[in-house]
Amino acid sequence: MQACFPALLLTMSTNLEIEHKTLLSLAEYDQLKRLFSHITPVRQTNHYLDTKDLKLRKKKLALRIRTFDKSAEMTLKVPQSVGNIEHNIDLTSEEAALMLKEKNIICSSVDLSEVCDILTERGIDLSEITEIGSLTTIRYEQQLDIGLAALDKNDYMGHTDYELELEVDDNDQGKKDFYAFLKKNHIEYRFSRSKVVRFLDCLRHTRK
Repeated sequence: MQACFPALLLTMSTNLEIEHKTLLSLAEYDQLKRLFSHITPVRQTNHYLDTKDLKLRKKKLALRIRTFDKSAEMTLKVPQSVGNIEHNIDLTSEEAALMLKEKNIICSSVDLSEVCDILTERGIDLSEITEIGSLTTIRYEQQLDIGLAALDKNDYMGHTDYELELEVDDNDQGKKDFYAFLKKNHIEYRFSRSKVVRFLDCLRHTRK
């Protein structure tokens, strides 16, 4: 049976996410931190939501609750031919804690009907969705003339990695700018899958 929740007054926004990224060595991460030395880092934790047999991932969907020190948000990512459409819902810390405590998502509020409809239309049983684990990021973020840059240190399931992301409006120009930035700063490009995919790889290894 699906958990019952009080109706919450939530706000939803939708945007197209286009980003380029690379994994970093520790030395490269420390080097790039100098460019972000004036930035105060933010600690955020992604709580990944899926069914126990990963039905969302099999359909290339990603659902998370991201918590900060004083706020939170829910995001459903739906892949497009270029980038992902993100459905974002602002939450208070208390609302996020309630959802995570109950290990279910709130679909009783009309404000969440769009997310719930997307999931049910793709054959997801909402009552099966639970938290499958979390990933914590220390993020340095700043707006550059080529896009929004984020320098991340990620910790999950006893593993640590480092990553540079650039969020852009135009995919082709953004890719050129990203590679030019790496070359200028003597950073080797290393293919980086999304955080949730890297997390799931670790999860699968622990289940073997």
